[in-house]
Amino acid sequence: MTVARVLMTHMRTGALCAAGLLSACATVGPDYHRPAAAVIEKPSATAPFIGGNEAAFAALAPLPDHWWRLYRDPVLDRLVAQALAANTDLRVAAANIARAQSDVAIAEDGRRPQATVQASPGYAQRSAEEELLPGAALPSNFVYAASAGISYQVDLVGQVRRAIEAADADLAATRAAYDSVRVTVAADTTRAYLDACSAGREIGVAQRALDLQSRTTQLTRRLVRGGRGISLDATRSSAQEAQVRATMPGLLAAKQLALYRLATLAGRPPAGFDRDVAACTREPQLAQAIPIGDGAALLRRRPDVRRAEWELRAATARIGVATADLYPHISLGASVGSVGLAERVLGGDTYKFSLGPLINWQFPNRTRVRARIAATEAGRDAAFARFDGVVLGALRETESALTVYARDLDRIAALREASGAAGRAARDAETLFRAGRTGFLPVLDAQRTAITAEQTLAAAQSRLAADQVQLFLALGGGWQT
Repeated sequence: MTVARVLMTHMRTGALCAAGLLSACATVGPDYHRPAAAVIEKPSATAPFIGGNEAAFAALAPLPDHWWRLYRDPVLDRLVAQALAANTDLRVAAANIARAQSDVAIAEDGRRPQATVQASPGYAQRSAEEELLPGAALPSNFVYAASAGISYQVDLVGQVRRAIEAADADLAATRAAYDSVRVTVAADTTRAYLDACSAGREIGVAQRALDLQSRTTQLTRRLVRGGRGISLDATRSSAQEAQVRATMPGLLAAKQLALYRLATLAGRPPAGFDRDVAACTREPQLAQAIPIGDGAALLRRRPDVRRAEWELRAATARIGVATADLYPHISLGASVGSVGLAERVLGGDTYKFSLGPLINWQFPNRTRVRARIAATEAGRDAAFARFDGVVLGALRETESALTVYARDLDRIAALREASGAAGRAARDAETLFRAGRTGFLPVLDAQRTAITAEQTLAAAQSRLAADQVQLFLALGGGWQT
């Protein structure tokens, strides 16, 4: 009872002292304000996009959180949901959030009183020399020492508050990084699905071209056998058929690789790819203009921009943590204990106590402290530069994606017209050949041109599907905070 009474008295006294000191506390270091010179504050950064005036874009419509649902494809929705639930990169990002939360808890613990309890029984003998009794025969005996204490760090200049501020900002940056991974996983899954379906469509185009060329080869051989053609025509047709067939292995490999990517994105081995996707022969199409918003909405939406600004906040707070070392560190403490022979444990003459502040001041080492402050200020400047760089990169990526998508649409329109004309020319050449009004070489040339035009159009359509995903990724759709 005596120990508890003494300890409680000391704790009340320490609390009163702490309250008096805290009333005069100030927080050193700069408070965070977004720099007025930041790129994100420029009107040109938040204006409508330069490339947003194309008919393919809905400039005033905001990008929905789950942008892949614009395709209205249940298979794609299921694949994205599976990837978001089991992706290994997301698991790593979630673990990083848990670690950042632990860092916040550690920083916040600096605000709380710290209690300690110690006990050390043992068999001991004091040194005669240490006791300034050389030659004396000091006795050996069982001894013990027990103590309980409580201490509280007075946040005199706000070092603990700045540390908590930095830890909170780090946690927010880690959450933004998690959102960034989610955006990337959704985009990679959508891209892999579209790649698999596009490869299936290109395989169909190549197979139709191969069937056409095979029929031409068979016809040519029949004409040679009937005396209406020459063997050179049959050889040329066979060579062209082989060239068309040579495009198939690459397309089959591209489709299989896309299926493997889909499986691993969803946390499954490559052999666990979705069999429904393996049968896909046409990628889903957007039924509306792509909503893009403006620069202001983009910069609010992009998780990498949020992450960069939170990192700038954390770097700013760490300047205060370093600056606080210029001032004394004061801890208030109280402790009670009992030390003595084991046979007289907790006897009246074994008690001891202490009460008072512990002041630690690195006054002679101010050059070192100033150097640490300069280092944190340089870290803040670097974080500011990264923030500006991320904003500029986000704007550049979006403008580039808009331009590429719009121009690829123009290219597809031209290729579709060219493919139609080449197909008509091939049919006309075959009709003339059958009528005996032209040789077989013009037929081969026309068919080669038609096949090449159709395959080029198919590849351009596949590229357009990839352009869509790249545009959505640049727009940073989903999980706005």
